Amino acid sequence: MKLDHAAWAPNRLGHRRATGRIREVKEKMTIRSIVLYRDDPETLRKVSEPFQAFGPEARRLIRDLKDTLNAHQDGIGLAAPQISVHKRAIVVREGAGVEGAEPEPPMAIVNPEIIQASNPKRDFDGCLSFPGLYGETVRPHAIHLRGLDEEGRPLKRRFEGFDAVVVHHEIDHLDGILFIDRARSAEDLYIIELDEDGQPLRVPLPAAVGRWQGEPRVSSSASARGGPTL
Repeated sequence: MKLDHAAWAPNRLGHRRATGRIREVKEKMTIRSIVLYRDDPETLRKVSEPFQAFGPEARRLIRDLKDTLNAHQDGIGLAAPQISVHKRAIVVREGAGVEGAEPEPPMAIVNPEIIQASNPKRDFDGCLSFPGLYGETVRPHAIHLRGLDEEGRPLKRRFEGFDAVVVHHEIDHLDGILFIDRARSAEDLYIIELDEDGQPLRVPLPAAVGRWQGEPRVSSSASARGGPTL
């Protein structure tokens, strides 16, 4: 999942401005290419398999997910399918919903399973696999889950508010569900342009056809899921 400070401003937090510091990319980081829906929708639609045992494969994947997310300043969550690995692992940065605050460093969850979800609300949504596209979707704002932490230890956590939205978004990726599927209509998807005064302007996707550079090639699997036709 991603934030865009211009896109964020008209939706949840008024006129939030970028406050994040630029992260240093260390020489030993393993930064993987993020799969874009416009290029390879089938990869993003494939359901991921759980880890049967926690070992070197899981540790490498966690490292790659963290390094890749840290390399994207607007990123607040990433799932394994987005780097072409169909294993059930995600990384998320808590605290993205706090105005003026820097989100926490990425935390990993392996084999996440939602035990309980409640308090569904409309909220901001966006994805690193859909550059330039944003939306409003309905997701639970309270989630209780279980899984494994990045050391392979049993984990039970409750996430609330926008943190729950981020976690739910990333777990969706593990089941081949994308944020465009959660939009109630194409009008809930939009791009951001600047008006004549230089202020961010939200442009609904139907009015932005031909102006969004990430327009995907629609696949049969995408259409079958009933999501908006992009």
